[in-house]
Amino acid sequence: MKNERKPPVLDFEKVDRLIEAAVEEDVRSGDVTTELLFETDVPCRALVRAKQPGILAGVDVARLVFEKLDKNLEWQTSKTDGDVLAAGSEIVSIAGSQKHILTGERLALNVLQRLSGIATFAARFAEEVKGTGACVVDTRKTAPGLRELEKYAVRLGGCGNHRFGLYDGILIKDNHIKLAGGVKKAIEKVKSGVDASEHNYARFPIEVEAKELHQVSEAVEAGADVVMLDNMSVDLMKEAVRIVDGKILTEASGGVTLENVKRVASTGVDIISVGALTHSAPALDISLDMI
Repeated sequence: MKNERKPPVLDFEKVDRLIEAAVEEDVRSGDVTTELLFETDVPCRALVRAKQPGILAGVDVARLVFEKLDKNLEWQTSKTDGDVLAAGSEIVSIAGSQKHILTGERLALNVLQRLSGIATFAARFAEEVKGTGACVVDTRKTAPGLRELEKYAVRLGGCGNHRFGLYDGILIKDNHIKLAGGVKKAIEKVKSGVDASEHNYARFPIEVEAKELHQVSEAVEAGADVVMLDNMSVDLMKEAVRIVDGKILTEASGGVTLENVKRVASTGVDIISVGALTHSAPALDISLDMI
C-alpha cells in the first residue's frame, strides 16, 4: 500500500558524510568474524522484510551503507520511503558478495529500524490530531549527528519540523528569560538586536516560552510571533488561547503523549511540539535474512 504523503527531500550530501562516518565507526579495518568464517567470497541473496506494520523510512540511506562497502551489489526495492508496511512486507532484495552483505547488515538495519520507527510513531500522532487544526512538530531532541535523518522521518510520518538548530530560528526559553530580566525585556532585546544586525534575522519569527498566563499576556503585548505554552495543563492552555485571541500563534509543549495529544489539540493551539517523536520512538522490527 502506498502512503499518500509525498516523501520529503533528503540532503544526501549530509547523509553521505554521516554514513561514511558510521561505516568507519563499525567496520574500521574489517569484519573480523566474517573474514575468519569465509576465506572465499561467494555470491548470495538476502531479503529485507518488515516484521510488523509501519511506515517505511530510510531505504536509500540503507542502500548507501552497502554502496560504501561494495558498489557491485544488486539492490532491488519492493517498497519506497513513505510506503505503508504490513507485517511480512518485502522491502529490498540484495544480491552479491556474502561478505559485504554480512558486514553491512547491522548498520543498514539500524538505519531502517530507527527511521521507520520514527515515521511510524509520527504517523500515529498525526492521525490523533487529524481534523483539529493543530499541527504536531518535532524538537531538537534528536540523537547527535542524526538530526537530518530523524527530522526527515518525522516528515514522512506526516508531522512537521520545528527549527533544525540554533541557527534557523529565534526561541526565547526560560533561562534566556531569567537572564534577560523577564519576557518583555527579552523580546525587546531580541527585536533590537534583529534591527541592528547585518544578518537577515528578521526572516525568523520570534517565539517565546511561557509557563504562566501573565507571561502569555506579556508575549502578546511585546510583539512575539509565537508563544510556547510550556507544561501547562489543558485548562491553562485553553485560557492562554483565549488570551492570545488569534493575535499570535500558540504552541503547546511538554508532557505530550499519544494518550493526551488529542486533548491538547482540542484547546485550540496551533502547534504541538513533541520531543518523543525522535527521542522515544520505538524501532520498527525489520529483518535481513539470507535465502
